[in-house]
This record gives sequence, structure tokens and C-alpha cells, in this order.
Amino acid sequence: MSLVKLNIKGISYSQTQNGAYALILNEVDGERKLPIVIGAFEAQSIAIALEKEIKPPRPLTHDLFKNFADRFDIVVKQVIIHKLVDGVFYSSIICERDKIEEIIDARTSDAIALALRFNAPIFTYKNILDKAGIYLKFTPKEENEEHEESIIVDEVLSGEEKPSQGSGEDYRTYSLQELYSLLDGAVGNEDYEKAAKIRDEISRREQN
Repeated sequence: MSLVKLNIKGISYSQTQNGAYALILNEVDGERKLPIVIGAFEAQSIAIALEKEIKPPRPLTHDLFKNFADRFDIVVKQVIIHKLVDGVFYSSIICERDKIEEIIDARTSDAIALALRFNAPIFTYKNILDKAGIYLKFTPKEENEEHEESIIVDEVLSGEEKPSQGSGEDYRTYSLQELYSLLDGAVGNEDYEKAAKIRDEISRREQN
């Protein structure tokens, strides 16, 4: 079976289901997206690895694993999403130490959080992408990333158990200065879910 290389488009949360996160992967040489529902902790960890400006005061679990691996000369070479059963993705982490390769089973969210920290490539098999990959086509009015990712999350969750509703805060009403202050406070309090959402709003404004 042929492997397809993926890159990380980002993490999105549902506009209709609070607490619902999806990791969006893109095939490198194509237009399909592979959305994977992930937990809040894993979403935080991946978001922090993507956002270099957020520096946790203490290492997260995946950072600790990276520090441990570095100390003992273990390198993550690549991650392969190798199986899809009943909507659940299964992954393997390909590691190397002293030129000996080992394969370790992992949850896909954990595997990708580590791949980011090791700058390791992410792959899946063509048959998995054929089965779970999606195309999205929009009219010009609808074609923007925030709208696109929201649709992806809600579409994926339509077949999944939906997380319980929670209270969300609308950061669109804050000034940039207030957002940076809130971001510092969230990181200091180790509330990385909140920090990731604030950073999303800052990035959205700075791109406009």
C-alpha cells in the first residue's frame, strides 16, 4: 500500500458544539483533507507546538516525552496513520536509537503532537485517505478558512458523540492589547485551551 504524506492545516473548534476539536490534515500533493476528532488536552498540546509564541512555564506531557527522548538519544523518524476502524484512527510512531528502529502504537493525537516536536513527517495510507478524506467546495462568498474549518468540524461531529456544551467566551469584543494581556494570563495559569483560542483570534486579526 502506498503512503501519502500529510501536513497539518491546523486545529479548529466547532462553532456550534463547545469543546469539540478537530485536527485538520492536508495531503501534500492533493486537495483532500483528513479531519480527526481529538480531545481538548491533545488540541492544546498540538496548538502550543504549532504556535511558537506560546511558551508553557512547565513542560506538558509531550514536551516531557521529547526531553526524555533527547536525553536518551531516541529520535522519532515518522508517524504513520495506519488503520481506520469505526471512525477511530490508529497510528504508529517510528523511532530510532543506536540505528535500531522500533515501532510504537499510539493514539493519533499523541503521535502527531510528538511528530511536531521532532519535526517528523506524517503519513497515511492511500486507502485510508480514500475512505476518510474529504473535499470542500464553496462559493466565493463562503471561501474562507474559518468558515471552512467550522464546517469540517461540524460535519465530522455529525457522526460522532458530541461533547457536552460549555460556556465559551467571545474574544472578538476585545482589543488586541487586551487579547495579548489575556494570552499572557492564560499561559501563566496553564490554561492552554483558552490560550489557543485567544491566539486564534489574534492571528485572525493580524492576517486581516
